[in-house]
Amino acid sequence: MAEPIVIAEGLHKSFGDTHALHGLDLSVPKGTVCGVLGPNGAGKTTAVRILATLSDPDAGHARIAGYDVVRDAAQVRARIGLAGQYAAVDEKLTGRGNLRMFARLSHLSRREAHRRADELLDRFSLMDAADRQVSGYSGGMRRRLDLITSLILRPDVLFLDEPTTGLDPRSRGQIWDSVRELVADGTTVLLTTQYLDEADQLADDIAVIDHGRVIATGTPDELKATIGDRLDVELEDPAALPAAATVLEALAGAEPTTTDDRLTVALPATGLRLADIVRELDRAGVAAADVRLRRPTLDEVFLRLTDQKEPVR
Repeated sequence: MAEPIVIAEGLHKSFGDTHALHGLDLSVPKGTVCGVLGPNGAGKTTAVRILATLSDPDAGHARIAGYDVVRDAAQVRARIGLAGQYAAVDEKLTGRGNLRMFARLSHLSRREAHRRADELLDRFSLMDAADRQVSGYSGGMRRRLDLITSLILRPDVLFLDEPTTGLDPRSRGQIWDSVRELVADGTTVLLTTQYLDEADQLADDIAVIDHGRVIATGTPDELKATIGDRLDVELEDPAALPAAATVLEALAGAEPTTTDDRLTVALPATGLRLADIVRELDRAGVAAADVRLRRPTLDEVFLRLTDQKEPVR
């Protein structure tokens, strides 16, 4: 089996008394999207900076495409791209001008720079705006332009650090489509995001980081399976919440969470039949407007794994 294209083993990094990474391990197969999730301050950006050769670890090591990020930094940089949460393009230039400038800075000839700029503008649906100043672009267009500047040299690995922060749903969808195109062409993407639906949509595998280390890995479905199916009950009368909570806790063996007229509880591995649940609620005099089973969301997985009170956004 081929070695993963991104490998981190035992990474440690401190800033004064702040320990950003505590032995972080990560493995990303070639041609996949790895979503990196974690609370603010968990170490996500520090890990990306080390993998992208922008910072050295205090201990541990990492490799990109077989090259050590410290000893072989130049070789690594030739094989990666990096796009952050804030567009780094020049607003005074046109979209075409930005791409040509980045291509020339990447040591492409003038002819090749022009060809590559046009190729990327066409592929990512920016050709119609190619000769407009970037200052007139929407936020989504600027972010898309920033993304494709990181593709000038066709990177083996692309680091996306919260690339859709602050974008509207349509613009986020356009970025998602761009990422899918890249992966279809063989690029490996390491995506840090605070939008859990984004990781659910894009990631082949997810690594959850907390307090500087990876605390869980797996596909979105595998992570959801770790906390089991959920039971949602909507009541006709919110006053019945206490009685309903007592019934559900007795059936599921766990205290349900409540909001307004709804209760949610994790079901035991043995499962429960909806008919039995409805019958026990009826016996307790609780009228249910709706009772349904569902798979957990990544928000719920994240909250369980990191003991957060609120999902990241």
